[in-house]
Amino acid sequence: MDISVLQLFIEVMKQGNFAAVARDRNLDPSSVSRAIASLEAELGIRLFQRTTRQLSPTEAGKIYFERIEPLVEEMQQAIDVAADASGQPKGILRVTASVSFGHKCIVPLLPQFASLYPDLTIDLLLTDAVVDLFTERMDVAIRLGLLADSTLIAQQLMRTHYSVCASPEYLKRSGSLEKPLDVEQQNCLLFPLAGFRSRWLFKDRNGALSEVAVSGRTLISSGIALQHCAIAGMGLALLPNWLIDEDLQTGTLINVFPDYEVTATDFSTAAWLVYPSRAYVPLKVRVFIDFLKRSKLTCSSASAPKG
Repeated sequence: MDISVLQLFIEVMKQGNFAAVARDRNLDPSSVSRAIASLEAELGIRLFQRTTRQLSPTEAGKIYFERIEPLVEEMQQAIDVAADASGQPKGILRVTASVSFGHKCIVPLLPQFASLYPDLTIDLLLTDAVVDLFTERMDVAIRLGLLADSTLIAQQLMRTHYSVCASPEYLKRSGSLEKPLDVEQQNCLLFPLAGFRSRWLFKDRNGALSEVAVSGRTLISSGIALQHCAIAGMGLALLPNWLIDEDLQTGTLINVFPDYEVTATDFSTAAWLVYPSRAYVPLKVRVFIDFLKRSKLTCSSASAPKG
């Protein structure tokens, strides 16, 4: 029995939709439907009830899914172990990261990684949505901030922190910005996540906390776009160090409150490498994780590990 067909069946069970599975695998929906029909014919049982509006598993389908899913996982693990015996990672490495972090920190490293591992195909999904690694068949995710409890394995890639920044031109015309409360009178560039668009949190060197309401005329769902708008003098922005460190060093942007820690959600934030919890971690995942850790990410356009 073809393991790829069994994997299709498992994905259809999880997503409840031929079209969604076809879209994820870049297939025609009819080919997914035919593969499931072929599996049903081979087994001699109906796995799904189909109507024009709904696809639902039969009782036999549910039982088969419960028994076959762990077996397919074991079969895939056996394939990974055998493939890794050569000592050279092969196959497709599927990675997901947020759009801004991916563009700034991961993409500049890909040429070096690709040259080191020519037998690997890299499938990088950049999205600000939280991707289900199992459903989307992802090998590794890079996630920012606090992690929700899950069965996933997480390794810290780098610590992160935020700064309120603005261009020198904006600061010249904005008036005095001596204390966090002065931000309430400024035009702020806002990110449409809870906290980021309504208030920023400040902590002084003594640990005293203050919450400052923020408002502005620009709301953008991209950190890189907010960075560009801040450089263009459109307002204050709360941005992460990995995105603006170069701008702060060159003076393109100014850290408005260098004596304060600032955040929108939590003062202890990081970028994390996250991957499914398995008894065996494929070699392609291990070499990618090791590569990123060796690179000591600086998230600059020229960042790349040596050697």
